[in-house]
This record gives sequence, C-alpha cells and structure tokens, in this order.
Amino acid sequence: MTQTAESGVRSQLPRPFPYVLMYHSVTAYTEDPYLVTVSPERFERQLRWLRSRGCTGVSMRDLLAARRAGGGRGLVGLTFDDGYTDFAETVCPLLRRFGWTATVFVLSGRLGGENTWDPEGPRKPLMSAAQVAEVAAGGMEIGSHGALHRRLPGLDAVELAGETAHSRMQLQKISGQDVTGFCYPYGELDQQAVRAVRNAGYGYGCAIWRSALSGPHALPRTYIGDRDGSLRLDAKRARHRLSDRREASRFLRFR
Repeated sequence: MTQTAESGVRSQLPRPFPYVLMYHSVTAYTEDPYLVTVSPERFERQLRWLRSRGCTGVSMRDLLAARRAGGGRGLVGLTFDDGYTDFAETVCPLLRRFGWTATVFVLSGRLGGENTWDPEGPRKPLMSAAQVAEVAAGGMEIGSHGALHRRLPGLDAVELAGETAHSRMQLQKISGQDVTGFCYPYGELDQQAVRAVRNAGYGYGCAIWRSALSGPHALPRTYIGDRDGSLRLDAKRARHRLSDRREASRFLRFR
C-alpha cells in the first residue's frame, strides 16, 4: 500500500470514543446495595491517579469541544449521574483543588427530592434548584438525566418529550446554561430514545455500554466504584483502549 493510500485509510478510521468515567455519589456510607457510592477518600485518590497518568478531568462540554478543535489528548470526561447533594458539597470542592471540571446529570422533576427509584435504599438527597444554579455558576456543566429517572425504551412520544425536551428547557432556566448533554437512566436506550434525545436539541448523549447505537448521542462510559484503586483503574483504561482498537480492526476488515 502506498503512503498516500495508507494515509487515506487512516483518515477514514472511526475516531476512538473519548474516555469518560461514570460516577454517581461521593460520600461516606455504611451500606450501598446498588454500588453507586464512592467514599471521599477513595475519590480523591482516584483523582490523584488520573493526574499521575498525565490526565486532566473535565466536563463533557469541555472534552467534546477540545476534540472538535482537533485536540483533547489527556482529557478525561468526569460525569456524575442523578445530581446528589454530595456533588455540590463534596465533589465540587475536591475538583476545584485540582482545577478540574465535571458534568452532573440532573433530574429536572426531582430537584430537592430523593432517589426513590432505588427501593432498597439508602435514601440520598438530590440537589435543589438553588444548588444546581450554584454549581453551574461555579463552572460545572449541567446535563439532563430526564425528569423522573424513567427508562426511556417503551415510553410513548408524549412521555419521551417530557423526559428529554421539557427536562432540557427546565434545566436551562435553572442553570442559565445551554444544556447540551443527556444521560440515559439505567443506561437503557433504543433507536426511538436516541432519536428523541437528538431531536430535543442535545449535542450528545451518555450511555454506559457500547452497542450498535453507540455514537455522539450514545457515548459509552466506564463505571467507577469504591473498589477501584490504581490496578483496577489501569485495567479499565486499558480495556477502553483495547475496545477502540478492536472497532478500528473491524472497520478495516469489512471496508
């Protein structure tokens, strides 16, 4: 293959997905049946691990903007689902010490409420509208997690609009930001859900797993829990890179 032809093939390769970490709650705890909580001490060690690997934690807004400009090397997306009060009380102060940002995906219909969708508990308080506005003013990105933490697949058109378009409008008024990111509750999505998110005006969507729908409106993320120390974090980062290489290999095989 000539150098020109090889360069042409490389330019057609699918661009690797950004490396995005998925958190939920960061707080001291005694029980955590859904494995959504990371202790503040562990979280700070995880941030130090990122820095030791030459990485910088940023919001999805900043990460995707850097990639559009042809950069983004070393940037890692930090995302927090559900909008717990500990994002404002614990996460933001820690991130500010590093000079980093993050994205928090908020439920527009449960502001000031609790995580009632987790029947086994424990109950965790959610940020109020005032707290959402405060963290937005502090440089954090506000995204939508829908209105009520409902699974989008199976909802009718009116219900989908409430979870996507209406939620976006509410959060824009509260945060003063152009809310461009959506996160699928439970990580569940289908073609209709992805279409609804795109049509609602979101620039990107965050899922969990890679799938046939993976793309700008269904970006895969890496789950991070309280058991994730340096060795596990290294392994998860390597797995992400390996998945990208496999997708590039499939592209070359079937082109």
